Amino acid sequence: MSKKMKSDDLTRREAVQIGAAAAVAVGPFLQTVKAANDQIQLGIIGTGGRGQYHITHLNKLDGHKLVAACDIYPENLKKATDSSKDKPKGYKDYRELLANKDIDAVIVSAPLYMHYPMTRDAILAGKHVFCEKSLVFKPDEAFALRALMKDHGKQVLQVGLQRRYSQFYQVARQMIEKGLLGDVTNVYGQWHRNLVAKPSQNWIMKKNHPRGDDANWRLLKKLSGGLTAELASHQIDVADWMFGSHPEMVMGLGGIDYFKDGRDNYDNIQLIFRYPKGQRLMYSSICTNSHSPMFNASRTEFGEIIMGTEGTLHITVGTDDEPALGLWFREPAKAVPAGGKPAVATASLASTGKGSKAMPVLLGKDEVTEKDSFLSKEMKFARRWLYSKGVMVPEEDKNPVDTQFEAFFDSCRTGAKPKADIEVGLADSSAVMLSNLAMDEGRRVYFSEFEKMAAGKKA
Repeated sequence: MSKKMKSDDLTRREAVQIGAAAAVAVGPFLQTVKAANDQIQLGIIGTGGRGQYHITHLNKLDGHKLVAACDIYPENLKKATDSSKDKPKGYKDYRELLANKDIDAVIVSAPLYMHYPMTRDAILAGKHVFCEKSLVFKPDEAFALRALMKDHGKQVLQVGLQRRYSQFYQVARQMIEKGLLGDVTNVYGQWHRNLVAKPSQNWIMKKNHPRGDDANWRLLKKLSGGLTAELASHQIDVADWMFGSHPEMVMGLGGIDYFKDGRDNYDNIQLIFRYPKGQRLMYSSICTNSHSPMFNASRTEFGEIIMGTEGTLHITVGTDDEPALGLWFREPAKAVPAGGKPAVATASLASTGKGSKAMPVLLGKDEVTEKDSFLSKEMKFARRWLYSKGVMVPEEDKNPVDTQFEAFFDSCRTGAKPKADIEVGLADSSAVMLSNLAMDEGRRVYFSEFEKMAAGKKA
């Protein structure tokens, strides 16, 4: 692997530069305490699709015991108690679960309209809380929850924005801080699904369902923020994180254009956010096609493109079956004539310039240090060479869903501030609410309007 690589390949110098950024971003990951007497006694409220998904991940993790589960639907509750390795006690009323003094912490994975009351009651009951996004459903709930947490500062409140716990996204943020992308000006995010081809994804109204409308709660405005809350919230948070600020204005278009099935939440949305420095987030979510233009279309549905004056990142979080991916593209070098004067741009469509070759976003484990042995260094350079050739890709050690739970358990023991804390969650929730308002009213909505909304006043 010591042969010189071509000039358009990843060089050792470039690899070390990216690796150094990765090392700072990732750092030492949180350790799970395995002592039996230090286990978090855990309850879960809401054992529908997301709750059951969480239980499959909790089954693989140490440092906790799931002692209680709650759902108003017996079939969901039975699936949860049967599938958990801990065989938790079942509850129909979440308040009875919260009354159990042996429970240290709870996961709230119920429908969105119940997030605030359940989180509030859990905090008042002295529990630590992991709440799925969006954290709150209504503007007044945001202010009420912030005030409540000021009086319960020793309790942990973490939000389910798992990209904050992804090594790839942490490296992306560190690359931005180190200037490797130049000035970051735009983010494009998408979450496209094809519910015509895959109606099993449960975003279709089910006629004559024995549970009624609650079986389709994501599609109804009285229960959910729709596509904005359930999908866009993740990528709005990514843009906030990468820009290092929150939006000041949003405009958008939403429609019920394909699924005429009784829903009142949109089946497709397109949003544009403006940030204080003129930066933009452009977002799209549709339900009739799952294609993604990133990664040579080798992955579908979701991902982000982070664009700066000196480079671009393509990035997507992993799933249970697919690894997270990150590619870095440098902006083409500016051509300078032999005389030293810059070339004059022409209005020609014949020549738009040659793009750069994608380089992998490297993780901390690929960083070369002075402590590495000769063999270790060569193995790391070998992996980088294979990454650059597309033979293999860097992979995170764990799914960020697992990492976020391990971090939550650690915060419960130590009081450490979560990466996705209450302020991250409330900023994300307010963006969801204001985005839906912009689409509902067909106008630009300014984030300064949020406080008036919470007070019940018209802007």
